[in-house]
Amino acid sequence: VQLQASGGGLVQPGGSLSLSCAASGSIFRIEVMGWYRQAPGKQRELVAVITRDGSTNYAESVKGRFTISRDNAKNTVFLQMNSLKPEDTAIYYCNTRAILRDWHNADSWGKGTQVTVSS
Repeated sequence: VQLQASGGGLVQPGGSLSLSCAASGSIFRIEVMGWYRQAPGKQRELVAVITRDGSTNYAESVKGRFTISRDNAKNTVFLQMNSLKPEDTAIYYCNTRAILRDWHNADSWGKGTQVTVSS
């Protein structure tokens, strides 16, 4: 599975950004799609995940500010980030857990996109 993320960049505190990530390859079905982030000197952490049927889970630190969604037909996941804070600064990684057409499972990561929140 290949993951192509877009979005990110530099934004002032309180601002908004949106990320998207499109999956391609020999995919039968993507069960879970999500976003993780890693700040300098810290471990990678979960931001938000969404199942195929739309169930979501968010990190406490982003609840009420971030919204994850997906388009199953396009194998794409989105992350709308509002009320951004400097502590949201990190590299954001897209992740998918998929069933491939050969019935193998695949846990895949995108290359990461930088989000910087600074005045």
